[in-house]
Amino acid sequence: IGSFEAFLLAVALAGGLQILLGALRAGSIAAFIPSSVIKGLLAAIGLILIMKQLPHLVGYVAPLQGDMALHPEAPTDGGFFQRIHWGAGVIGLFSIAVLLLWDRSKMLKKSIVPGPLVVVLSAVALSFLFEKSGSGWPLGARQLVQVPVAESLGGFLGFLKLPDFSGLLDSKIYVAAVTIAVVASLETLLNLEAVDRLDPQKRISPPNRELLAQGAGNLVAGLLGGLPITSVIVRSSVNINAGARTRISGIVHGVLLLGCVALLPGWLNRIPLSCLAAILVATGVKLASPKLFAQMWRNGLDQFLPFAVTVTAILATDLLIGIVIGLAFSILFILRSNLRSPLRRVIEQHVGGEVLHVKLANQVSFLNRVALLKTFDEVPRGGNLLIDASETDYIDADVLGLIREFQSETAPARGIQVSLAGFQDDYGDLSDRTQYIDLTTRELQALLSPDQVLTILKAGNERFCSGETLSRDLVRHRGMVADSRHPLAVVLSGASSRTPVELIFDVGLGDLVCTRVAGNIPCDEVLGTIEYACLDAGASLVIVMGHTANSLVRLAVEEQVDSRDHVPQATCLPLILKEIQQSIDPARLQGWTSLSQLEQLARIDEFSRRHVQRMADRVGVSTPAIRERFRDGRLRIIGAMYDLRSGRVEFLEPLNSPPSDSTTVRQRT
Repeated sequence: IGSFEAFLLAVALAGGLQILLGALRAGSIAAFIPSSVIKGLLAAIGLILIMKQLPHLVGYVAPLQGDMALHPEAPTDGGFFQRIHWGAGVIGLFSIAVLLLWDRSKMLKKSIVPGPLVVVLSAVALSFLFEKSGSGWPLGARQLVQVPVAESLGGFLGFLKLPDFSGLLDSKIYVAAVTIAVVASLETLLNLEAVDRLDPQKRISPPNRELLAQGAGNLVAGLLGGLPITSVIVRSSVNINAGARTRISGIVHGVLLLGCVALLPGWLNRIPLSCLAAILVATGVKLASPKLFAQMWRNGLDQFLPFAVTVTAILATDLLIGIVIGLAFSILFILRSNLRSPLRRVIEQHVGGEVLHVKLANQVSFLNRVALLKTFDEVPRGGNLLIDASETDYIDADVLGLIREFQSETAPARGIQVSLAGFQDDYGDLSDRTQYIDLTTRELQALLSPDQVLTILKAGNERFCSGETLSRDLVRHRGMVADSRHPLAVVLSGASSRTPVELIFDVGLGDLVCTRVAGNIPCDEVLGTIEYACLDAGASLVIVMGHTANSLVRLAVEEQVDSRDHVPQATCLPLILKEIQQSIDPARLQGWTSLSQLEQLARIDEFSRRHVQRMADRVGVSTPAIRERFRDGRLRIIGAMYDLRSGRVEFLEPLNSPPSDSTTVRQRT
């Protein structure tokens, strides 16, 4: 654009654009950057630091090809070792040793003196020692920091340049300003995300405020003759490693830098470059640690490959181009994942038969059309298909057309019942409807044998344990069961609030008749409930269900061991405990107090199982009607134990076989 003064004008205009971007809250774009790209950026910066600073670390000083260049110019006056300055090399290696010692010693790490400061002071002392000792290792200007020295205030102010405002009429200035603003903003937002990951307190930096602050900084820098300002991981990570905790550290950093450059340039020029290189190499090792590469590999190829591509691209090109390449590669992986997994297929076993439940993804684009078409082709003739859009925010018009065509033409021709869920009124004529049987009807109840009902309940418990419970339209269910009842089974469970029967067996409204009583004891009222459910409502299975870690059984055991009442104020509870104690083998109580807690729990579960089986036997011989149905196979009675931790139900056969005609009628409780 012609001159440095014109460039300063572009920097000032770029600052104004960044202020505008911050006011428009454009900083939220940082939230859309994948973590693999951010970690790749960190690792690449670390590798660049290591490779760029290694020559300085050993005293090899040569011109570099740009700020992010990795390779120094080839030597023209000898080999690499001939150009090493051994004094600078010793200082560099000594600095690395000090940093390692500081990092590994808990006492030194917690001290108020940061390791890098000790390194700089020690390096200056060693440089002075080499200079005075006549060892042949004194450091020259090329091995030391070089800061311009002003002889007076006027000379210092002379370093400042003013922008050339005549360039406001030049279109190239605006192109340069937009370029600087975009590049600086993108690099800042990416670096901001990366630096937040380095923060030990894991705080979140406000990106919009960062754009406003950086815009103000670039505006001032352009007006005073400074270069563009941007967030840089190197300085930020060094700041964090030095123990900085608040934004004041950045302000102090700037004040100290200005003060040292203005007042102490001579002292700054005595700092060896090799000690600063050691600090940056140590920072680079932390950013690109082998643990990071191993972690990304363990996370899978979908994380490692974008990470590796980002690292390689940044090393091969530059920071911004490498990030763009990494982002593009990550997007390809996202598209690949979306193409491969646009939906989830679950075969659900409802009471009316199998249903293929297709759960659509959050975003369903035209790219998912092939996968959905393949799924439709796999639905068997006469089958049931449920298309679930409950978690979907967007469905492409092409996909909607495919669903409409399958629902109205293909499915009827193949005898397939298509049900929709989650569509509501968002997609025109595609509205929610259920075509399959998902609760018990009179016809279905009549077709199911007791063994088939038990199989349904076992499958429901497996779904409950795995977390893959069936999707049900409970609003629709309420209306359907309001005027009819066709239960599959009766469950006699204990009084514990931790055994929600309908959830444990993953059944719908009206599928079970549940009765609860402490101790699972089939008293007259409970038996009346069972008769009502079996004789009048048509249930063909009775389950007497206990559970593990039963506190009531423990109380019965403790009273039997101690031979005293533990709840003396109770009047009805002793009747229940006495009934439970009949299921306890006294021989198994020998040495009870010497058993461990786990051994006692195992015994309590053993007693609970036997008690459940006894109560199931009692139901089987309770009333003539129940006994007759049990004997001829129309009714099955079975015990069950629910594991409170795993959620699994263990089914227990009764102790005795179905009763004969001569079996005594039930014992009253």
